[in-house]
Amino acid sequence: MNLFRKGPFVLASDGTVTVNLDDDERGLLGHVFRELRELLLLDDDQGLRRLYPAAYPNDAERDAGYHALVHGELLEKRLSALDEVEATLDNTSLSPEQLNLWMTTINEVRLVLGTKLDVSEDDTDFDPEAPNAHAVAVYMHLGWLLECVVSALMGTLPEPTDNN
Repeated sequence: MNLFRKGPFVLASDGTVTVNLDDDERGLLGHVFRELRELLLLDDDQGLRRLYPAAYPNDAERDAGYHALVHGELLEKRLSALDEVEATLDNTSLSPEQLNLWMTTINEVRLVLGTKLDVSEDDTDFDPEAPNAHAVAVYMHLGWLLECVVSALMGTLPEPTDNN
């Protein structure tokens, strides 16, 4: 994976987004998306806590009621997004809507992986000798991909208007 190239998501003149990912990157994404699906279906993994944060952190009863109301719908939306992302993983172009689902799903994988790694925004050093170096490298690469997706999607936004 060459991290020093122009981003892999390029907005084309027709409004679609060209996807320039190599086989290794597509394989990595396929792997982490499958792992996310497995965790979502298990639904009891502590790594998911950032995907389902407490709505009422100081009131366990209200929080449990809230989660009972929304959890199923959130899970269904996440699984539906995963279906679309996995179905388009080999595409060489995506619609902005499809890329938006990629953005959401990549972000969710990063949240889960970051929780498992116990990373914070202050963690900027990479130790290739650390026992979790591979997972940290994946986390960092997903962050870079997410940044590239956001950059491509910014090009789909309408030009600001001058309201003066």
